[in-house]
Amino acid sequence: MITDINQLDLNKQYSYADYLTWQFEERVELIRGWIWKMSPAPLRIHQMVFGVLFNEVYNYLNGKPCHAYAAPFDVRLTNKRKSKEDKNVISVVQPDISVICDSSKLDDKGCIGAPDWIIEILSPGNSKKEMREKFSLYEENGVREYWVVSTAQQYLQVFDLINEKFVYRATYLNDDQIPVGIFEGFSIDGGKLFAGMNE
Repeated sequence: MITDINQLDLNKQYSYADYLTWQFEERVELIRGWIWKMSPAPLRIHQMVFGVLFNEVYNYLNGKPCHAYAAPFDVRLTNKRKSKEDKNVISVVQPDISVICDSSKLDDKGCIGAPDWIIEILSPGNSKKEMREKFSLYEENGVREYWVVSTAQQYLQVFDLINEKFVYRATYLNDDQIPVGIFEGFSIDGGKLFAGMNE
């Protein structure tokens, strides 16, 4: 049993089966088998923006077949492999918000397969390399819509999956209505979202 992250070889690739045996406090993600340490507890502004977004999404989905889940929530991505056995899954991420509409992807451990919509709120600890890796991972696995929020620069970027590739839609600011592509008629008020960043 691994009880300390320092017992792991960070130059080695691991699987979800390995991940399940780890008993340490630090939160990590696996991206294509490589360990990515997650940032310490998010900053207050991250939590405020998260709260606004999750509240809007959760309330919209109430009574609908899709469900929103907040981190920490394991999303196991298989890169469309047929085998979903724990030993064959090499990517496990914990997006800030995951929206899943196909209930067959849900089990007691979390989600196995691509969520329909992922929202990530950048933290000071997020590296550009990490975000590039996640962008590619989400694209390869078929996430239909991907939002990236920068609390530092107060913008929200949206990417839509078109012909299996992420296509940049727009960058939204505090006076914009931000439409959710996968749900017709649903949008989030940028003013409400970014107001929390200035409190």
